[in-house]
Amino acid sequence: MAYYLVRARSKPSLLGELRARLDRDDLRPLRPFGEAITVGLNGARLDPESGEAIWEEEDYCSPPLAMERAAVLDRYFEDLAVERLERGIGWSRITALPSLWDKES
Repeated sequence: MAYYLVRARSKPSLLGELRARLDRDDLRPLRPFGEAITVGLNGARLDPESGEAIWEEEDYCSPPLAMERAAVLDRYFEDLAVERLERGIGWSRITALPSLWDKES
């Protein structure tokens, strides 16, 4: 298993839809990645400098996040980039950033 710091530009017109899906736990049943994508997206941060969403996600695919992109991520995000790292390192690097969801309130 691998962990990645994910950076992506959100599609603003669809963030409300994604937030609603997360609130309903719609993504959690997706196998094999539902739990990981739900945790990652719920904790997503906003990089104020670049405007990108950032989160850490566990993944087993090659290329990284292939199934997640096809099922969910490509609908809500563009310009997705990943950086492989050790578990928890990504969260520690972004914990001080504001939540992606603060701007949705």
